[in-house]
Amino acid sequence: MTVVNASGKDRLGSAQSALNVSFAEALRCVQLYFALCTKKHALLQQIFSAYKKAPKAAKQAVQRQIPILIRTIRSSPELLCIISNPPEGSENLLMQQVLQILTDGTCAPPELITTVKRLYETKLKDAGVLIPILSSLTKDEVLPIFPKLVDLPLEKFQAALARILQGSAHTGPSLTPAEVLIAIHGIDPERDGIQLKKITDACSTCFEQRAVFTQPVLAKVLNQLVEQTPLPLLFMRTVIQAIGAFPALVDFVMEILSRLVNKQIWRLPKLWVGFLKCAYQTKPHSFHVLLQLPAAQLENAFNKNPALRVPLVAHASQPNIRSSLPRSTLVVLGLVQDAQPANSAPQIPPLTDVGSSGQIATETQASESAVLS
Repeated sequence: MTVVNASGKDRLGSAQSALNVSFAEALRCVQLYFALCTKKHALLQQIFSAYKKAPKAAKQAVQRQIPILIRTIRSSPELLCIISNPPEGSENLLMQQVLQILTDGTCAPPELITTVKRLYETKLKDAGVLIPILSSLTKDEVLPIFPKLVDLPLEKFQAALARILQGSAHTGPSLTPAEVLIAIHGIDPERDGIQLKKITDACSTCFEQRAVFTQPVLAKVLNQLVEQTPLPLLFMRTVIQAIGAFPALVDFVMEILSRLVNKQIWRLPKLWVGFLKCAYQTKPHSFHVLLQLPAAQLENAFNKNPALRVPLVAHASQPNIRSSLPRSTLVVLGLVQDAQPANSAPQIPPLTDVGSSGQIATETQASESAVLS
């Protein structure tokens, strides 16, 4: 880089309008200096120190040639020293090219992993710097930083996800597809300081990879998530996405909905909205689940989604089904007269917050839609 400054700086700076010429000049200088760097690694420092103030053409030349240089010198002590304390303005060059090249198609050496982790922990609080080494990290190392990876711009999260699922030849993926989805659902927007949209985008990114996040994977994930207390905020959204991606899951999803009735899903307002949306989208399969609801909650379901009433009443009117239903349910369905006076009809209890998490509270229709959209 010293060569670039000494022999090309004035010409490059005065010829920015002639991009082709300036790039050709810069490229010659950079090629010469990089050749010297392969012989004397101590010269590497000048590349990164001068990068910030280098003319545009010089930066382009460095970006063009640095893959060749890095593949030649690999993780030399001098390069590791630069990575551990990158000169100001050279961070993107290190993150987007140097580290990518050092880890591309190969297992990162232990000294490089240690250096990058220390850089993240002490100087560069950008989880993006960890992406190149994710395939070499263990599950226990990835899980604590996973929320920070989800908080990255979507393109970077997609790159991180690819590395996590790739893993290493010796240990396999850092996280399995099922573990990835469960980790995403474990993120709390308030606790972790991450926007809800970031989390939903991460879920959608997984669903786009159907060859990886397969029907058995999703069944395994839903089976584990439904047992969590409290239920994850995005659980019903994921159920709806799963059945949209794999319609053959419908019978399994009906089992999930039945378990949610046993868990009194109506006590969790956001998830209750999603439950009813899922039930509507999967009718008539969901009719037997809706008829498991207590009368008050069935009435509430009709109030929230009036389109459910007519087909569900028709279904329940079948003699073999009607005979199995309690009188209170038949009253809500309008299949029998209520014997009580109108003014003493039981009131539907309000939806109350019984969860321990701050995510479970009475919400406006707008916030309910945000979870399911």
